Amino acid sequence: MENGAAKPVIVAIDGPSGTGKSSTSKAVAAQLGLSYLDTGAQYRAITWWMVNNGIDTDDPSAVAAVTGKPEIVSGTDPKSPTITVDGVDVAGPIREQDVTSKVSAVSAVPEVRTRITELQRTIASAAVTGIVVEGRDIGTTVLPGADLKIFLTASPEARAARRSGELKGADLNTTREALIKRDAADSGRKTSPLAKAGDAVEVDTTELTLQQVVECVVTLVEEKRAGK
Repeated sequence: MENGAAKPVIVAIDGPSGTGKSSTSKAVAAQLGLSYLDTGAQYRAITWWMVNNGIDTDDPSAVAAVTGKPEIVSGTDPKSPTITVDGVDVAGPIREQDVTSKVSAVSAVPEVRTRITELQRTIASAAVTGIVVEGRDIGTTVLPGADLKIFLTASPEARAARRSGELKGADLNTTREALIKRDAADSGRKTSPLAKAGDAVEVDTTELTLQQVVECVVTLVEEKRAGK
């Protein structure tokens, strides 16, 4: 710790949806004074752009051909993260069903992953105090050299319950089926699938409150920073 300044700490938080990744990542970043990046939002943003521009998201070559066009900018303040595409605030629209149903197909296109991965690495390397990056392939592909890698899991039932809580009035079984289907697509894709890094710490959030998960991760980061 020369000059009293800690070196930037990079934390990768991966796992399937409904495990509490976003809530945990934002809270940890805010508590530790780190930047925050939701990589899923970036894949949703490029998917939103494709849908909005009439690109056939089931045609990988059509998607690949225009991957470089949208300008995606992520604001990394954990208290109010933002995302814009070509200057338009898309934080709301990217969560809608038409985007959600197509994001796995778009995310599986290698050119899309290359572009978004480069964007993520640029943002992470520019974070002065460090950053919490959440996604599905951060610890394995995007930032394999991250100081700390966390892999969040939870039972499909718990995840579906959390997700349908977020998606007001969603049917639990439908939500559960959709989650399992999306996990299978993301785990099975050829380019940087959803996977747990060998050196990641797995945290099962099924029985834990958000506060407990946050405390657990904050402790892990602080131990890492202290060089334990």
